[in-house]
Amino acid sequence: MMMKRALTAVFLLLLSFGALAADKRTITHEDLWLMPRVGAPTVSPDGRQAVFAVTAPSYKKDESATHLWIVPTDGSAPARRITASKSGESGVAWSPDSRRLAFSAKRGDDKQAQIWILDLAQGGEAQRLTSLSTGAAAPVFSPDGQRVAFTSRVYPSSANDADNERLAKEEEERKYKARVYTGFPIRSWDKWLDEKQTRVFVQPVAGGEARDLLAGSALVKLPGFALSDEGGVWTPDGKALVFAASRNRDRAAWSFTNSDLWQVGADGGEPRRLTGREAADAADSYGSPRFGGDGRTLFASLTPRSDRVYNATRLVALEWPSLRERGRIELPDGRSVAGFDPAPNGREIYLTAEDAGQEALYRGSAGGGVAKRIAVPERGLYTGVSVGGARAPVILATYESATEPPEIVRLDPGGAPARRLTAFAAAKAAALDLAPAEHFWFDNARGQRIHSMLVRPPGFDPAKKYPLLVLMHGGPHTMWRDQWVLRWNYHLLGAQGYVVLLTNYVGSTGFGERFAQAIQGDPLKGPADDINAAADEAIRRYAFIDGDRQCAGGASYGGHLANWLQGTTTRYRCLVSHAGLVNLESQWGTSDIAYSREVGNGGPVWEQGPVWREQNPIRLAAQFKTPVLVTFGERDFRVPLNNGLEYWAALQRQQVESRLIVFPDENHWVLGGENSRFFYKEVADWLKRWLGPAEAKAAGSAAAPAA
Repeated sequence: MMMKRALTAVFLLLLSFGALAADKRTITHEDLWLMPRVGAPTVSPDGRQAVFAVTAPSYKKDESATHLWIVPTDGSAPARRITASKSGESGVAWSPDSRRLAFSAKRGDDKQAQIWILDLAQGGEAQRLTSLSTGAAAPVFSPDGQRVAFTSRVYPSSANDADNERLAKEEEERKYKARVYTGFPIRSWDKWLDEKQTRVFVQPVAGGEARDLLAGSALVKLPGFALSDEGGVWTPDGKALVFAASRNRDRAAWSFTNSDLWQVGADGGEPRRLTGREAADAADSYGSPRFGGDGRTLFASLTPRSDRVYNATRLVALEWPSLRERGRIELPDGRSVAGFDPAPNGREIYLTAEDAGQEALYRGSAGGGVAKRIAVPERGLYTGVSVGGARAPVILATYESATEPPEIVRLDPGGAPARRLTAFAAAKAAALDLAPAEHFWFDNARGQRIHSMLVRPPGFDPAKKYPLLVLMHGGPHTMWRDQWVLRWNYHLLGAQGYVVLLTNYVGSTGFGERFAQAIQGDPLKGPADDINAAADEAIRRYAFIDGDRQCAGGASYGGHLANWLQGTTTRYRCLVSHAGLVNLESQWGTSDIAYSREVGNGGPVWEQGPVWREQNPIRLAAQFKTPVLVTFGERDFRVPLNNGLEYWAALQRQQVESRLIVFPDENHWVLGGENSRFFYKEVADWLKRWLGPAEAKAAGSAAAPAA
């Protein structure tokens, strides 16, 4: 009798879930693209308020709008918008008294973005602070609130803005157009590198000229100088700034490069190096300097240098001003720090890190040691952590999951449930039939634990058999996350009735440093073996998957893997490859990064070690048989178009049914609204052609074996 009641309860529960799903509809591209996009919060020093950006997207680029919003951190009132200009704002910073905001924006007749200051206490419109011909970004108030430091990209020989205006005019009036280089790198993502360099400036809030703190210094004259775009932070006494910069970027063709921490006086002068060795050889890399609330500790990210391509980021705590190392903050199992912010007391620091498809909040000590995980969402991620408060820490972050677009939440340092402070997209997402990501693990043939997530299609019926779409993430040193994704949205890709499988193959982050490093010397075969094994495991575990109907796809490194599968298996009915290399050798010579590929593959390409010969997809072209959709951005310099053209030539030579799409205005990603809509439609049409819709088979019937 009790068993009968239990079965009846389960049946009723399933019926209720079915009724809820029936009230919801399948996601469309319009749902995804037009969903409000909430940015990371910045908490005020007093901890009472937080400011963040919200984008109202549009398919028309000129009609998208990004504005700043403010919300009380105690949840006592809803968020309210505080800017209304047509252009968006970025790089928001609070004044020490929590009364004013500085941000970068292009307003009115500005040709370049400038620094603006909004007085929240006084009200009214924001007032422009800077008027540099080269623009301004990354503002930060001095401890007394009387000055603002920021960055600007200027000509190397310039000493002031008049110089920059003159040099820009000379460049514009040249009768020839040519790019000239004497070192490496020369490109980055979708841009050719020019001769300009980022420098740190200071300007009084009350008015006056901006001062270039690095003008004329020996540091900026080094051919390998490159300052981090995040700019600098003020020292507690307001007499200097600390920033991260490289002095060996020009060695990137034959060596790893690194960044050190530097200090420069608020009136300028020659910067003093605070970290690293005397020689400019690559060593540990430091970045993101931040002072603890007590002004006695300087925290910074630290990525050690080793013979491995991948090394997890730690944190280092330095006594200020002695610079004696107090300790290094590690994460369990060698996970990598994603974001961090010091506590008001200066003795603790809050940080986030990837953890098996999620991102959790940790607390570390300035004395060093392993940070303790204190908050992990039931599903999804906490990212963009920001800490304020005069005494007790007020911790805000962004929360999101595969079914929930990003919103602002307040986290409790004691581990109590997070409190949601915003709901910009919640109602729209709730109307959609979005199945949560399901996690499972298995052991691969090498004895490594492999993590996967599975997403069921809309209108899921356990009595049906569904095709399997295997997605492969890029990187490789990233991971599939329980996250609201714009570019490869799990639910939109599976909307036609496909089960979506997301596997974190060997080399993925979020599973410890050793796991991420294990891909070195085995860039394609090992990860692809994990992909295929995960598909087998999913088919074995889930009776509703039709093992006879599988397709696989990915972008960037995921595209590399798709091209490797093209030459090594016929199990997939079709493939989708975006920005995927087909030739390791030409990728080494044409990408915007080269040396790390050489190290990862076991030596220079001309030595023709085993990886270059045995794990190069183009060498397997005789086995190319699977129909494939190939897409590329013409402005992609990370995986340049030549790899797409090589792949296309091989596919045509082998008479493989295929389709090539090149986006002239896109880079490594497809970022334009209409281009994105077209991309998703092309993928949907391609998958439907080879997989078809879900079929109403009994879930217990045997599936045809995979080829």
